Amino acid sequence: MSDIQIRTEGQAGRITLTRPKALNALTWDMCLATERALDAWAVDEGVKLIILDATGDRAFCAGGDIAEMYRTGKAGDLDYGRSFWRDEYRMNAKLAEYPKPIVSFLHGFVMGGGVGIGGHCSHRIVGETTQVSMPECGIGFVPDVGGTYTLARAPGRLGEYLGITAARMGPGDAIHAGFADRFHPEAVWPALKQALIDSGDVAALGEAPQAPDSPLAATQAEINALFGGETLRDVLNTLRASDSDLARDALKRLSRNSPLSMAVTLEMIHRLRTPGLDIRKALEMEYRVSHRIMDQGDFLEGIRAAIIDKDKSPNWRHALDSVPLVDVSKMLMPLGKDKLDFRERTMQIGFIGLGNMGAPMAANLAKAGHAVKGFDVAGTTAEGVTSVATAQEAAKGADVVITMLPNGAILKAVATEILPVMDKGAIHLDCSTVDVAAARAAADMAAEHGVEALDAPVSGGVGGAAGGTLTFMVGGSDAAFARALPLFEVMGQKAVHCGASGNGQAAKICNNMILGVTMIATCEAFALADKLGLSREAMYDVVSTSSGQSWSMTTYCPAPGVGPQSPSDNDYKPGFAADLMLKDLRLSQQAASEVDADTPLGQAAMDLYRRFVEEEDGAGRDFSAMLPRFETRGRS
Repeated sequence: MSDIQIRTEGQAGRITLTRPKALNALTWDMCLATERALDAWAVDEGVKLIILDATGDRAFCAGGDIAEMYRTGKAGDLDYGRSFWRDEYRMNAKLAEYPKPIVSFLHGFVMGGGVGIGGHCSHRIVGETTQVSMPECGIGFVPDVGGTYTLARAPGRLGEYLGITAARMGPGDAIHAGFADRFHPEAVWPALKQALIDSGDVAALGEAPQAPDSPLAATQAEINALFGGETLRDVLNTLRASDSDLARDALKRLSRNSPLSMAVTLEMIHRLRTPGLDIRKALEMEYRVSHRIMDQGDFLEGIRAAIIDKDKSPNWRHALDSVPLVDVSKMLMPLGKDKLDFRERTMQIGFIGLGNMGAPMAANLAKAGHAVKGFDVAGTTAEGVTSVATAQEAAKGADVVITMLPNGAILKAVATEILPVMDKGAIHLDCSTVDVAAARAAADMAAEHGVEALDAPVSGGVGGAAGGTLTFMVGGSDAAFARALPLFEVMGQKAVHCGASGNGQAAKICNNMILGVTMIATCEAFALADKLGLSREAMYDVVSTSSGQSWSMTTYCPAPGVGPQSPSDNDYKPGFAADLMLKDLRLSQQAASEVDADTPLGQAAMDLYRRFVEEEDGAGRDFSAMLPRFETRGRS
């Protein structure tokens, strides 16, 4: 992408904004590209820190590219801007919460979106040309991209002053107000960047020179007095009662800005100024305004006057002294289902295998807003999923293709069919439970076609698939895992990266071997308790809080009417069928044989489930139906 340069140099990931003629204004694509790089580098052990900078002499970033928002908004398309802001705000949160150091070099104009991308990093460096501001009220908007987070934490009433006047901060002011951390003369910046690249250690920045004086610090007391009012009218009254130069200058600035935007900004800062403030709370509140600002605020009129027609004569909705408090409250009301949830951007997903597990998993992805095409040889469908006629049709153009298949042979056959039509760099995410060798063979096939592969078998049964509470055990590369993580978060409650390809399957079969063994032991113990005259309720109460407790006892109790609701309370209709447990136990013993591992209890569990399913009445029943089996049997 010509607007942004992303690369790795030495031990640093580097992001450089490259739109100097547009003052490096952020586009939607630039935000998404930045986020993808951050996700990949977060799990790349070779990248120790991130460097953020920009080309050109005039600006690090002078804001967001709002022309397209104006065009789409005037055409009645409010979703374009809302989607842009959702993705941008999620990126802002990632920058603030990033697990590795991010060093931003903030030269020239740093305004609006520039504060969002460079102002929440762990190490923010300013130089002699730096001019930071939040000018949004001048175009009928409010400080966003996490700007209210920094404003609410600024000393005294600086947040109110900076938020509604759009006053610019030089390097000393930016540090005093909390928008930057360190001052270094810009002549030494190339050497600092090289030292970071070579060392991968922020200690290479050394001691920061003394920052220039802060005029804001010198006027802090007066700003506190002038901007301590609760509402916009209170602030205006205080300013008008003062004859200071600062008050007169502030009044002049306020007279140009949107009254509604300034009133909302003050209310936001006041609400956020609490001990529990974090970046996400600020962004979520900002998004309430972003969601409404085009049709209920002054944003489109502000852009028209400042950017499109450039007449500098906006027709604001309210006069300076008459902003109804109810209008402020309406802008900040919770959004309900439209609330900012920080989920990843919509992906194109192919889903192959819409059985008892696959169908609800695919439906949850569609419900989360992803575009899902589904295929199943039996013709089954899933809610919200577009049905297609072939596996290849589901795979074409998909960012991620998810398979949920019966066995390793079918997995390899489907992989042979879909991999040739998948885009290079796409991900084949297999959630089937298959043998380790088949998983690794599918990964090798994917690599030959330039496709990333993840084996990610699940635990949690049909209930977990429907409720989005599955656990994923994942094998594959760090980068692919990071890209797929947002999907795991929709379909489940936990995803564990277990290492290289095949390790997800290894973790699954080891886990289910334990599960098979402990369920048999739990059923045996209940049957023994019955014959000893111990009530099942007493048995459960003791074991569930003692050393014998297990998931089989406390979460999936095989005794009807005891403990949480489970398949035993539904005549053992399967949540996890005994047939599937037998399959997993066979996989565990196949793997044990291949690596010469001694697993006598796993072997015994497999033998018991084989008899239960193939010779008795266990086929089609839940795997916890071992309990009625043991109830009717004596010691042999």
